[in-house]
Amino acid sequence: MKGIVFAGALSLLMSLILTPAFIRILSRRGIGQMIRDDGPKTHHVKRGTPTMGGIVLIISSTAAYFASHLITGVGITASAILVMGLIFGLGLVGLLDDFLKVFKRQSLGLTAKQKLFGQAVVATGFAYTGLHFKDGSQLTPISYYFSGVRDTSIKLGMAVVILWIIFLVLGSSNGVNLTDGLDGLASGAAIMTFLSFVVIGVWKFGQSCAIVDVAQCYNVRDPLDMAVFSAALAGACAGFLWWNASPAKIFMGDVGSLALGGAISGIAIVLRVEALLAALGGLFVLITLSVIIQTGYFKLSGGRRVFKMAPLQHHFELLGWGEVTIVIRFWILAGMSVAAGLGLFYGQWVVSQ
Repeated sequence: MKGIVFAGALSLLMSLILTPAFIRILSRRGIGQMIRDDGPKTHHVKRGTPTMGGIVLIISSTAAYFASHLITGVGITASAILVMGLIFGLGLVGLLDDFLKVFKRQSLGLTAKQKLFGQAVVATGFAYTGLHFKDGSQLTPISYYFSGVRDTSIKLGMAVVILWIIFLVLGSSNGVNLTDGLDGLASGAAIMTFLSFVVIGVWKFGQSCAIVDVAQCYNVRDPLDMAVFSAALAGACAGFLWWNASPAKIFMGDVGSLALGGAISGIAIVLRVEALLAALGGLFVLITLSVIIQTGYFKLSGGRRVFKMAPLQHHFELLGWGEVTIVIRFWILAGMSVAAGLGLFYGQWVVSQ
């Protein structure tokens, strides 16, 4: 359990210190955010704000994770390395997108097809690799069985597992990417989701089939280590939020939002709580649905819109809500959704006894 505290505290400290240093480097080089002309006019004042702060999130969380293990003397697990690979891969796709926006002055960066293809390739590698590397109990980081709050009796073939994981990774990474449109919105919501993974990881470790001999124990390969890594990610986001809160001194960019979204889906998959992902990342799901609804209705109705603008946060901006008001209220929605997810998780345990 000490590893969780060390990982969270170290990543928070590193993120707090590294982010302003990164801001100065980016400012000296003139690396700033491009703002879309078709977005809310109030966002034009943000043009030129340093971006690609997600690099700090990735460095802080991974460095703190390894430092925590060095301090405690606990071994590194395959599950954590696997999720890190997913984070780095998606972060690389996001970095390329940010590069095109900043250096090539293309405000939209990669095309939608290019970005989805890159994400799918990374997700495929994550899924295939995760089905290997058995431990002493013959458990692999990723299961062939569909999971709700634990593995069910529904076994999927390799191809189906890979396609399912591609869907989850693309949905989660793009969900965080769409949410990252207001100062502090995505990073604040991500903290809550990662903290819920800490709770789930610790609980599943305590009720692991390797430790307790009860009918409803959990067969998860590395639950406690995923709690450690989740704490590191939560701490990194908290430190970054200090500088990303309104008025933001830095944006995480696609390198950050795609990496964080990948971390959320990856941890949910290896913790065997795939079906809870919709609740634990409820705000990201809601905002993604607003874009799907807007796009679908626009095409079917010949140009009419459900919202003034999508993603959903911009709809409320155009209604006259202040940015800070929207962020706080959306954080409340995210917290309620995470609480509901944890309630469903614990409720299943109670019912199964």
